[in-house]
Amino acid sequence: MSEIREVVIIGSGPAGYTAALYTARAQLRPLLFGSSIFVGGSLTTTTEVENFPGFPEGVDGPVLMENMRAQAEKFGAEVIDDDIVSVDLTGDIKLLTDSVGTVHRAKTVIIATGSGYRKLGLPNEDELSGRGVSWCATCDGFFFRDRDIVVVGGGDTAMEEATFLTRFAKSVTVVHRRSTLRASKVMQDRAFADDKISFAFDSEIAEIKDTGGILGGVVLRDVFTGATRDLDVTGLFIAIGHDPRTELFTGQVELDGEGYIQVDSPPRAPTCPACSRPATSSTTPTAKPSPPSAPAPPRPWTPSATSPPAARHRPNRRPLPSLPEQHSQAGPTGTSGRPRRRSRTSRHR
Repeated sequence: MSEIREVVIIGSGPAGYTAALYTARAQLRPLLFGSSIFVGGSLTTTTEVENFPGFPEGVDGPVLMENMRAQAEKFGAEVIDDDIVSVDLTGDIKLLTDSVGTVHRAKTVIIATGSGYRKLGLPNEDELSGRGVSWCATCDGFFFRDRDIVVVGGGDTAMEEATFLTRFAKSVTVVHRRSTLRASKVMQDRAFADDKISFAFDSEIAEIKDTGGILGGVVLRDVFTGATRDLDVTGLFIAIGHDPRTELFTGQVELDGEGYIQVDSPPRAPTCPACSRPATSSTTPTAKPSPPSAPAPPRPWTPSATSPPAARHRPNRRPLPSLPEQHSQAGPTGTSGRPRRRSRTSRHR
């Protein structure tokens, strides 16, 4: 067995790297397990991230994740690109086993496993993965140059995928089972303004056609009438949401019916002693943040040695001016006969 670490983090997305940065600056020497394949989380498959603070011109997802990792490592975080395959969170010392069988011990575990692509659940979906069916436009869009493509979904991810795919495709059809999109206004406007994008509202994919081991088209079904029609496409991109990657913690922490980790609020700690708050996309989605969101610093918390005490954040602050005295009819001494104190309001918290 390895030494007992103060903190071990599972997951290498924005939440995992942020937790690594905070705990490293707190001199807790965190150990982070990313992934043997999917290092950096879902943002590594994103083109331009526009809603992460500090980047007014946007930033590429892979670049953002590389920078977050480098920043965490700068302060002493240790990052291992391997998978944790089993955990035992029942004792005071948590046990985590990696893919080669090494057991790692930790006083606190931070869960930042995020979520994975949701599937349609149709026959041929898995069999044709990489052969016309995809969940990542930035990964596979180049291979669909001058082809007709269908994108399934109505949220921001679907609109981003559809807009990105117009760089390569001859046409893109967005299939959504409702009559209106769920995407943000700015993402809708971009999609509606693109001449290559058309929409099939109130529709769903009923069948994925296999033609010689590759995608040969799809069958659309009207959700109200049940009428079907063929759509001749050679590319199917699925963007209907995500499911939490929490299978590893079944029986270890409390999960809801959809697999999200149940947390107590406040504080946002899972129902497991010494398990720190998990990443937002792994917890019950009462209010889902945008994908690049990061968690609050884990508890218990130790401030950095370089952080000034709270009482000294503004040592050169000038004293606040006195407020004018309030005189009543009884005179400046008030009813008690003692001089009335000058009132001073302090904004220091």
